[in-house]
Amino acid sequence: MLPSSHPSFRVISRCCRVLLSGGMALGITLAGMTGVHAAPGDDDIFPLSKRWAQINYQVSGDAQEKGMEALGKEVRALADQYPDNAHVLTWEGIILASWAKARGGLGALDLAKEAKATLEKAISLDPKGDNASAYVTLGALYDKAPGWPVGFGDDEKAGEVLRKGLEVNPTGMDTNYYYADYLASEGRDEEALKHARLAQDGPPRPNRELADQELQKEIAALIKRLQ
Repeated sequence: MLPSSHPSFRVISRCCRVLLSGGMALGITLAGMTGVHAAPGDDDIFPLSKRWAQINYQVSGDAQEKGMEALGKEVRALADQYPDNAHVLTWEGIILASWAKARGGLGALDLAKEAKATLEKAISLDPKGDNASAYVTLGALYDKAPGWPVGFGDDEKAGEVLRKGLEVNPTGMDTNYYYADYLASEGRDEEALKHARLAQDGPPRPNRELADQELQKEIAALIKRLQ
């Protein structure tokens, strides 16, 4: 195992701290099923998503890691049962990425890679599913992860994926915020401010009051920094 003083350890540790940092996790969108027949497995995701929100926003430290680990094991089993359900796979990716954030250290990168593969499969099955939640999380992973040879981070790919999310959900609170955050990291402040304001005006999401409240804090902080 690498010593904490080793440069690669510091890079990976930094990745795990920023990976799905509070802001990233806050914007995840739960797909609205109004007017749509739920596929097998969909009903099992709702209680997992509610527990995810509670653990992500209201728990910290070792308790958060243990909570995310338990959720990760449950959602993996659900994905094994419904391997072609894009909604299930999207939430598997979200939960695994959140588990990576809570875990930190060297183990987080493997979880992030697993989340990436899962989200890519979800998108291939349903490119417009979950109001672009898979694109948001995948784009943020590309944006925050270290690049080769340590990880898979890629600024150009991050922008491409986040823009696809915007095409699916152009007025979304989360799609606009994470694209704005990406643009700010690229030094494109004027464009970033435009999308941050669009995010601030984004419609509330059904049953996502806690997530919306926390995401709006992130949006306000980004606007303040950009003005």
